[in-house]
Amino acid sequence: MTTDTGETRLPTAPSVPLAEVALVVNGASRRGRAALGAVHERLLAAGAGTVRSFPSEDGAGLGAALDRALETQPDLLVVGGGDGTIGAAAGRVAGTDTVLGVLPLGTANDFARTLEIPAATGPAGLEAAVDAVVAGRVVDVDLGRAGPRPFLNVASMGLSVAVTARLTPGMKRRLGPLAYPAATALAYRNHQPFSARLEFPDGDHPTLEVSDLLQVAVGNGRHYGGGYTVAPGAGLDDGTLDVYCIEKGRVRDHVSIARLFKHGEFVEHERVHHAVTTSVRVVTSPSVPVNLDGEVVTTTRLSFRLERNALNVVVPADSRAARWDGDVPDDVA
Repeated sequence: MTTDTGETRLPTAPSVPLAEVALVVNGASRRGRAALGAVHERLLAAGAGTVRSFPSEDGAGLGAALDRALETQPDLLVVGGGDGTIGAAAGRVAGTDTVLGVLPLGTANDFARTLEIPAATGPAGLEAAVDAVVAGRVVDVDLGRAGPRPFLNVASMGLSVAVTARLTPGMKRRLGPLAYPAATALAYRNHQPFSARLEFPDGDHPTLEVSDLLQVAVGNGRHYGGGYTVAPGAGLDDGTLDVYCIEKGRVRDHVSIARLFKHGEFVEHERVHHAVTTSVRVVTSPSVPVNLDGEVVTTTRLSFRLERNALNVVVPADSRAARWDGDVPDDVA
């Protein structure tokens, strides 16, 4: 919006809606099973009006629990679980007025990490996470789509799929976030390279054809894989997707790339192709599985696109990761 003096101001963010709250906790997540009752009571004690709980004993029942919760048309949907759980909820509330509250109860919690939401570790951490929802602020962030399927952090093909296959629940419980590098080392030994063609429907990049690939990824958020960074400038509120391809090379090439994953500088490596866009179509040979936020749910060929400001989510009051843009036109936001 523009003031009488010509100054551009963003609209005021809405306050966290607490009148009607639905709570869904994935019992299969790392700490979810023991959290439901404690979170329910904490929400009421912190000032929520009505809180209705919809437990899910395991991942298989998660979709039904989310659907039952949303049938009550809550103002705020509080979801406890890992990135896959949060992604499933995000796909359902995207484009609606329902605000999403996040309780990071998984192993990696990369969506929460990006938005600076505290991990719900132990009773004190769980209380802090609930308090961050109740006392936080509402922002609108981008959502990625792989075909019709939503993703918050990263969609990836290649090595990451093998990593996910090796990330057993037992390994996650024993090693926590260290399970990701351990599974990566195991998956690398048996990786089979593939070829890919990347087409950019918006015409912002020429078609890219690359063979002998280790991995292709399309990033919407900033973090993935337990704290790795998609690219130095990546974020959930930047209006773009970061796309990268890693060519298979010598062991020392991969060691040097791995050292740069933490802060995203690997995209500048000579064996990495990187593009920033809002839409890309990926065709691989052979067709390969696609990992969306830790869940292998589809295969290539596949189109990826960005939905700008599609999701209203609560972040801590002091989070610097995103803002509320509301209905501001793209040329202003």
